[in-house]
Amino acid sequence: QVQLVESGGGSVQAGGSLRLSCAASGYTYTTYCMGWFRQAPGKGREGVASINRGGGSTYYADSVKGRFTISQDKAKNAVYLQMNSLKPEDTAMYYCAAIVWGGGYCDQFNVYNYKYWGQGTQVTVSS
Repeated sequence: QVQLVESGGGSVQAGGSLRLSCAASGYTYTTYCMGWFRQAPGKGREGVASINRGGGSTYYADSVKGRFTISQDKAKNAVYLQMNSLKPEDTAMYYCAAIVWGGGYCDQFNVYNYKYWGQGTQVTVSS
């Protein structure tokens, strides 16, 4: 089992920044890809960014390219999402998730590929 705990959410004005953190514990060696998803009220879960834990390749949704940056600290088993130039449409619950080896491709934001999920952290951007 892998446990994921997100932190860093909050309320910010449009144009502001937030940095989300995801702390992983347990059998983290079974995972090869970490991703961030978000879900706004009444909408489906949307992939935002992902990172290959081994090679470090990163992938982004078009809606956040140039504004969000995903990174990792392997020693801490942590993944981060730096969010800049935030917009009201970025308001959502943000989730950290992990794909296990053989569980799917890191460059596809397919929720069904992600076996482990955190509880989420709320991000609210006001205009």
